[in-house]
Amino acid sequence: MNLLIQLSYFAAAVLFIVGLKRMSSPVTARGGIVWAGAGMVVATLITFFWPGMQNYVWMTLALLIGGGLAWYTGKKVAMTDMPQMIAIYNGMGGGAAAAIAAVELLRGEFHAASFQVLAVIGGLIGSVAFSGSMVAFAKLQGLMKRSLLFPKQQLLNLLVFGGALVFALVLMGADHPGGFTILLFFVLALVFGVLMTLPIGGADMPVVISLYNALTGLAVAFEGFVLGNAAMIIAGTVVGSAGTLLTQLMAKAMNRSLSNVLFSGFGSVAGSSDEADPEGSMKEVDAADAAVMMAYADKVIIVPGYGMAVAQAQHKVWEFAQLLESRDVSVKFAIHPVAGRMPGHMNVLLAEAGVPYDKIYDLDEINNEFAQADVALVIGANDVVNPVARSNPDSPIYGMPILDVDRAKNVIVVKRGKGKGFSGVENALFFLDNTRMLYGDGQEVAGQLIAEVKQL
Repeated sequence: MNLLIQLSYFAAAVLFIVGLKRMSSPVTARGGIVWAGAGMVVATLITFFWPGMQNYVWMTLALLIGGGLAWYTGKKVAMTDMPQMIAIYNGMGGGAAAAIAAVELLRGEFHAASFQVLAVIGGLIGSVAFSGSMVAFAKLQGLMKRSLLFPKQQLLNLLVFGGALVFALVLMGADHPGGFTILLFFVLALVFGVLMTLPIGGADMPVVISLYNALTGLAVAFEGFVLGNAAMIIAGTVVGSAGTLLTQLMAKAMNRSLSNVLFSGFGSVAGSSDEADPEGSMKEVDAADAAVMMAYADKVIIVPGYGMAVAQAQHKVWEFAQLLESRDVSVKFAIHPVAGRMPGHMNVLLAEAGVPYDKIYDLDEINNEFAQADVALVIGANDVVNPVARSNPDSPIYGMPILDVDRAKNVIVVKRGKGKGFSGVENALFFLDNTRMLYGDGQEVAGQLIAEVKQL
């Protein structure tokens, strides 16, 4: 039986790795999720045959309740709410790892002192990932203000984290850890996760979600060692390493260090009052004129952002793009790595609308083409197209790689109002001579553009 268990865990690990590899490409991502899901099914079912396993009724009940809720929410969640769903599910993984650590510490039956150390480390990381992800969920869901800053905040964070480390060291060296000590350790770890996430602005949420994903994976891997569970070790290691790489890529895409994301409070408040106002003025255009500009263009590049997700306009936008293509207009989609509220947010939305993968280009692939584009259509994007990132060293987003939308011959920006982006920085693109503002809900505006082109 032990051989069957180990072979099953090995098969599950292979399925996890193959699934993650296939998720690296939009073309095979759907299949990758199926492969990884099959691996999780194998790992879960074979656990019922683990020697000495008991409480089958509770295990089955937990699987039915958890699986049922996940299935229901996964089917019902709107695409605009996908970032917060990812945040809360990711947090649950960290919470589960922390719960395993708590149970093992209360039992106090470790085969080696190193396992006790790993249990404490996994409990600390998992707790931070859990509570931090819950705060990220609350912010994205609109249940909490985007940030909370107060005097000596970093000092308080340091004191709480220091307290958690002290109790962690106590637990690592105790023969039979006391319940009260364990409780204080987890309380401080959970509080630190909350305090660490509170000051982080919404503009940094893609990086934060990636970071907590990495922490959850590491916590699961550590607890896998404690339990002697190969599937948990491999799955946690794969998720942790992938999340770490993704976090680095997200931070690089914003030209910011991870420490700057976590401790600067960027994106939490509006831009500074002494920040220079962009020269020029916003010039409005109506849907009819915008439709004419694009219908008779040779090349149009569409840049989606979070505003498109909020308006759920992706289907109308793709319908409009197809209409332009029927008039022999070349249409491409340009995606910034941190557009939206989670990594790959725009790719998911466009895939849902049926946009072919070969029409979707990353920043590095498309930037050189904006100068040849007759029109760049920006729908709900803001900070990722702000040219001050190239030109103004005093701007908080200076140095951040952006989509070179301003270099197109004409720019049309679909926006609900005249407000600033999530980072609180005024967008100089809106004031350029070649830019026209088309105000309105993204889905309604796309519908108007479709109607106007059909009349030409």
